[in-house]
Amino acid sequence: MDPRVVHRLRCPVCAEPLAETTAGTARALRCRRRHSFDVARQGYVNLLAGRAPHVGDTAEMVAARADFLAAGHYDLVSVALADAATAAARRLAAAGPVDGDAAARPGAGDDAGADRPVGAYPLVVDAGAGTGRHLAAVLAALPDAVGLALDVSKPALRRAARAHPRAAAALADTWRRLPLADASAAVLLDVFAPRNGAEFRRVLHPAGTLLVVTPAEDHLTELVDALDLLRVDPDKADRVAGSLAEHFDPTATTVLRSRLELTRPEVATLVGMGPSAWHADPAVLAARIAALAEPIGVTLAVRLGTHHPR
Repeated sequence: MDPRVVHRLRCPVCAEPLAETTAGTARALRCRRRHSFDVARQGYVNLLAGRAPHVGDTAEMVAARADFLAAGHYDLVSVALADAATAAARRLAAAGPVDGDAAARPGAGDDAGADRPVGAYPLVVDAGAGTGRHLAAVLAALPDAVGLALDVSKPALRRAARAHPRAAAALADTWRRLPLADASAAVLLDVFAPRNGAEFRRVLHPAGTLLVVTPAEDHLTELVDALDLLRVDPDKADRVAGSLAEHFDPTATTVLRSRLELTRPEVATLVGMGPSAWHADPAVLAARIAALAEPIGVTLAVRLGTHHPR
């Protein structure tokens, strides 16, 4: 794993710094209290303390997401995140080091990382990263940054670990304490994923930025009506704001909207990568998709919210 990312990681058991060790062909991250976490041969590390309450997206859902994103249908979101992250990096650079902040010494107590300020190589964390495609787009726009993809889905992490040369991946539950040093991240991405306001605030630098993407009310509305899919909660925006209000100030909201023209197989892939995949009867869903006339016009509509720590 990239040592610059490892310097920012912390043991999920005792919160001590981690270092990479190698025994033969086996690799692991270990803290000074000898808690050890294996690095899988696919490149991600399991930093989950205890058992996960759920296993996240299945291999089939992850494959569907990878195929759909690779076709460029959600590139609008990736580009917007990259632009917002670039602005966030400029904001952090202008802020300079914060005296006494853990971010100024992300490896405090660890000689290898003690003199590396957060601005020297901004860390971009993607909480609920999935395949890592959005993280990869952000890293491509920030040549001095490194990235960390967090997810509970092993199939997703296998892909995220290979999403970008400067990205690492770790199995972690975002509802628990994140395996990162205090104030160690410059930018935190949350795209259609759970939001842990307290932990996001803890790991973000005081001048850092949280970027949250959520569906707007008319997101995929044509498919919701035709296929009887799960609907976006009309109070979604208020719930997002409420979940973060104690720890973050919202500073900007942008609605991203485009028109997708999809084939039936692409619609099946789109449905298969989202939450409706857990609830829809496969046979009924397949019959409804087969009845759709091609091309199938679908609205992509999401909100990108920018938040700064209080």
